[in-house]
Amino acid sequence: MRQVRADEYAEFAAVRAGHLYRSACLLTAGDTHLAEDLVQETLGRLYVNWRRVSRVGNPAGYAQTVLMRTFLAHQRRLSSTERAMDVLPELPDDGAGRDMPLRLTLLQALARLPAKDRAVVVLRYWEDRSVEETAQVMNVSSAAVRTRCTRALGRLRELLGEDLGEYARP
Repeated sequence: MRQVRADEYAEFAAVRAGHLYRSACLLTAGDTHLAEDLVQETLGRLYVNWRRVSRVGNPAGYAQTVLMRTFLAHQRRLSSTERAMDVLPELPDDGAGRDMPLRLTLLQALARLPAKDRAVVVLRYWEDRSVEETAQVMNVSSAAVRTRCTRALGRLRELLGEDLGEYARP
């Protein structure tokens, strides 16, 4: 029986790891090393509680909730000891992808948002969750989610400008 649960967990982790990683990259504003750490910690927490998690109606949603809470806990720990850099380091131009300027601009703008505002944006617009689902994941009221969402989108408009047409494909 124990082997069956381990196999179920391994299958779940293999299927969901990529999606968790993409969400973590957005939450960390492109810090891939931190994103990997967050996913690893999330999967570790799921493994420890897999017996209970596997009985949940939506283990993928549960994993996203664990990821979000892991990210927010990490941000709380960092807030008193480390400071984020204001400028991203130069990246080599290998000519891959025409979306790179847009991607970097969006990641830089996300990085300038407070952690909880960034989490709301990722949950609402990347994960496509409702206000109520976002509130449940973040353990706050729906009104707090709406307020944070409005504030975060306003800040993104300030940072990015009203029109992103210059970054869109022709």
